[in-house]
Amino acid sequence: MNLRQLEILRAVLRHETTMAAARALGMSQPAVSNALHQMEVQSGLSLFERVNNRLFPTEAARLIEEESEPLFAIHESLERRLADLREDKISRLHLLSTPPLGHGMLPQALRAFLVRHPRLRCSLHVRELDEVIRAVESGTTDLGFGLGLSPHPALEMEPLLQGRMVCVCRPDHPLAGQARVTPADLARTGFVALDAATRMGAAVRRAFAGQQQPFSFSIEAYFCETACILAAAGLGAAVVDPFSAGNNPALLVKPFEPEIPATAFAFWSARRRLSPSALQFLQEAREALQRGAPRLGAP
Repeated sequence: MNLRQLEILRAVLRHETTMAAARALGMSQPAVSNALHQMEVQSGLSLFERVNNRLFPTEAARLIEEESEPLFAIHESLERRLADLREDKISRLHLLSTPPLGHGMLPQALRAFLVRHPRLRCSLHVRELDEVIRAVESGTTDLGFGLGLSPHPALEMEPLLQGRMVCVCRPDHPLAGQARVTPADLARTGFVALDAATRMGAAVRRAFAGQQQPFSFSIEAYFCETACILAAAGLGAAVVDPFSAGNNPALLVKPFEPEIPATAFAFWSARRRLSPSALQFLQEAREALQRGAPRLGAP
């Protein structure tokens, strides 16, 4: 199948009828139907079941769509860069980050960076880590930022700052007077837990298990930022990354033991060289995180 055929298949799956897909693609409805027929003949696969003049995609059609998404991501990136060249822009920088860095230190770095590069066009979007990794790997994003990455064959990674998980609580919380917080302390008071499906949530659970303490939380949150908001609302203490903790000045921050690393990483595609603007922003991000290190209790 060529890219145009995949584009037609994708449009039919998304718009659910050949008529709607034809309008979206600027084609005639017979041309779309003929293209689907040609795809089925060439592939030897049945892509749609036809019932009462309606199309129902088969598992094969869904699988082809899923596997072809990286191709469209690369194509979209190429089209965007060609548009930049046509408009004679100096450069454009696409950044993706997880919430702890994207809602904290990166905007500070971006502000200083754009003062020195006023004509540069930038985008900063905040997503879950797996989505950031996919976008960087596919080439649609120049730089990604996140916490606690594992080695990845398609990525180049640079640790920017070594932090550690901390406990946050309100000044009127029973743990507010303690110099440090342990799983035993939290087991006595109830707390805001991170979802077990997250890397940091799983790490906190391992710390409790290692000290044979019951994991008896009062409420659960997916993002550390949400856990901080819940802690500030009086729903209990929470163990979060230090970057999210630093974004909420209403909370006290205590070291959590046993120590759980929370390293901030920058990463980019191993198949592409970083552009000059990406290299310059990477240096700005390094400096911003180093300036914030004392506040985070990081070395």
